[in-house]
Amino acid sequence: MQQTESDIRAFLIAEAFRFIDRAKAMPGVRRIALVGSLTKENADPKDADVLVTVDDAADLSGLATAARKLKGAAQTRNKGADIFLANPDGRYIGRICHWRECGPGIRISCDARRCGGRHYLHDDFDDVTLAPVLVKEPPVEVWPTLVCRGGVPADLMTYLSRFQSGINAA
Repeated sequence: MQQTESDIRAFLIAEAFRFIDRAKAMPGVRRIALVGSLTKENADPKDADVLVTVDDAADLSGLATAARKLKGAAQTRNKGADIFLANPDGRYIGRICHWRECGPGIRISCDARRCGGRHYLHDDFDDVTLAPVLVKEPPVEVWPTLVCRGGVPADLMTYLSRFQSGINAA
């Protein structure tokens, strides 16, 4: 059975909220927001983009595990997922490393500027950066407080309402 674009969008939103539910309980996680195509009226999003604000000393290993689960689920539908990271000062610091084992010298192909300097932080600023305003004021802050900047698609609003009510959004 072929999936429609709306099925894929609903799938990615549900998987993003599974990730958010896991991530919100992790020590050092301060804020979780959605950015990118899921926050817009995009019938066929290519991926799920999540922005997580973490303490400077937070252990990122739990987030990396949760991120790999999200990415793996998205890949079953030929889609992707990115977990972007910001520090408490509202500055973009990189993405979650997608490797199960992360550390200096483990992966020759690692393009992080400081590979292994902080386990599971992939600071590949030559490939990806986020605008400072997007980091400080993302379109949809999901946790700990719901903040929507601009219009939110109805399907996403349904998940946000369920999530804020403590109902399983999936």
